[in-house]
Amino acid sequence: MTIESFKNKVKKVFIGEELDPKDKSLFHNLSLVAFLAWVGLGADGLSSSCYGPEEAFLALGQHTYLSIFVGLGTIFTIYVISACYSQIIEQFSAGGGGYLVASKLLSPVWGMVSGSALLIDYVLTITISVASGADALFSFLPYSLISYKLPFALISVILLTVLNLRGVKESVVPLVPIFLVFVFTHAFVVLYALCTHIGNFGEVATRTFSDVQAARSEIGSLAMFLLILRAYSLGAGTYTGIEAVSNSMPMLREPKVQTGKRTMRYMAASLAFMAMGLMLAYLLFRIEPVSGKTLNAVLFEKISSGWGKIGAPFVFITLISEAAVLFVAAQAGFIGGPRVLSNMALDRWAPTRFAMLSDRFVSMNGILIMGIFAEIIMLLTHGSVRFLVVLYSINVFITFFLSQLGMVKHWWTIKETLDHWKRRITISSIGLALTGFILISVTILKFHEGGWITLVVTGSLIGLFSLIKRHYNNTRLTLQRLESLVVSTYSASFNVPFQKLPQEPMNNKAKTAVILVNGFNGLGLHTLFNVIQHFKDTFQNYVFVQVGIIDAGNFKGSAELEKLQEQCVKDVERYVHFMKSNGFYAVGYHSVANDVVEELSDLAPKILQDFSNAIFFGGQLVFPDDSLWSRFLHNYTVFSIQRKFYLQGIPVMVLPIRV
Repeated sequence: MTIESFKNKVKKVFIGEELDPKDKSLFHNLSLVAFLAWVGLGADGLSSSCYGPEEAFLALGQHTYLSIFVGLGTIFTIYVISACYSQIIEQFSAGGGGYLVASKLLSPVWGMVSGSALLIDYVLTITISVASGADALFSFLPYSLISYKLPFALISVILLTVLNLRGVKESVVPLVPIFLVFVFTHAFVVLYALCTHIGNFGEVATRTFSDVQAARSEIGSLAMFLLILRAYSLGAGTYTGIEAVSNSMPMLREPKVQTGKRTMRYMAASLAFMAMGLMLAYLLFRIEPVSGKTLNAVLFEKISSGWGKIGAPFVFITLISEAAVLFVAAQAGFIGGPRVLSNMALDRWAPTRFAMLSDRFVSMNGILIMGIFAEIIMLLTHGSVRFLVVLYSINVFITFFLSQLGMVKHWWTIKETLDHWKRRITISSIGLALTGFILISVTILKFHEGGWITLVVTGSLIGLFSLIKRHYNNTRLTLQRLESLVVSTYSASFNVPFQKLPQEPMNNKAKTAVILVNGFNGLGLHTLFNVIQHFKDTFQNYVFVQVGIIDAGNFKGSAELEKLQEQCVKDVERYVHFMKSNGFYAVGYHSVANDVVEELSDLAPKILQDFSNAIFFGGQLVFPDDSLWSRFLHNYTVFSIQRKFYLQGIPVMVLPIRV
């Protein structure tokens, strides 16, 4: 067994079989219906009820009955943000979420800021979800095992990374039973707490009024109001994940808009019920913090303390499902993060390699980078949920705020052509005010506790993306000059005139130059003219080969792939027509694939069967300041093709193109 075949077998076991982009049912099979989207994307929001309400409740100190006001504010905020993002789903059905909204409606730079904030938030989503899940699990286990919590969390991130490399649907479907157990057990706890204390609601109202009076007499009305606002702001982690649906529209089942809006309704209803319900349960059972346990764990144990033999198993199942659904919530980071990164790569804010798809049609590089940074943060913070919550939620509200600012501007701009524009702009304006308030208050409250770290990291990422964009812009301008000058440069400098050939059948055994191209552009033309210049009349036939790359930009449906196929045909035909009009024999081959190297290695033997005396040529840009930086930002695919062809015994030459 060769090393290559061994690698392929291992890959098939862990990652899965290669998928066929020509399969008409591919998009249908990979897409998510609203229920599965609720599991894979909504779990991020729903799982935040495991730590968001707790943070808000604890922030009130002894004035726990003020949590009623915090809970009502939480419900209002959930529905406002959900309504705002339902409008975004309608306007941006192709996906992109906060990054695309800010880019299109504000400016590309603000879009980059929004995307940078989202990426950090998604990494933290993975980290805090897994860390919180580990907390829930180890709340039930003996305290002596607490030292194993961090290794368990690190291994969990690795397993989730591998699972997501297999594909979005495959990573979600196995988790559906776990998610349902979480929903049923936690809904039961909330309903049990409410039903068993239904006669105490009057007492709750009385105690709430008394708590208000006590807080006003102790710290004053203004300070009490600020205390409520502080708790409300510190519980902002509850709202994270609401934006995940709008970021991931391409993976939803058609009709995407209806599926996305239905998913948003599921998410909003379940999150509002769970967040408010748990806060009420804390009050009704007078829950107090216990070292080494989450408030939910304390609540479950207190509720089931009189249930006899079924009490402990119920707590175990509930905490296991809570831990598991928090791991499911990490899916939002693995789904949304690579999606945002791929969109930024398509716009040249991030390295283009992050727009590439694996043969499982997932953003493999994006998934790996999210997993790696989640591991690093987990190690640096030792999986401390209390500290991660401090780092968390600032960034997501940067995106929330910019998105709603863009939508308010959008509704105002098109108000003359839009029915019911006042209702739409009112919803977005309320969302803008709410998210702006939470962003400012959370930043102030969390800044000295460690929130500054998030802002520094986000600022550094913004600086990095700006440098990458400047490099790609400079390269684009250089290539544009190359494209505009290449024909005239050939005529003036190469001095190799075209000669008409006699019109006779093509000699397939004659010397043939196979030119690898990627569009009818300066790079392809320069490669062609280099062959003509250096080899003069050596080649009688010219074959042009183009493989259209299936990336995150066009993997949105069968119609998009058909457009890619049509573009490849047009590009190749232009080369063929160009050569034929100048007296050369020329034909073209084209295909679409997500892996250019593998596709060409399959296509090359077929070309050699048709043209036995052929040599392959590819062009490679050579930068004046060749460095690790330029190598990182450019893929150098032609060298990978060269290595693959050498192993197959296929002659290939790489021609340098200085820029």
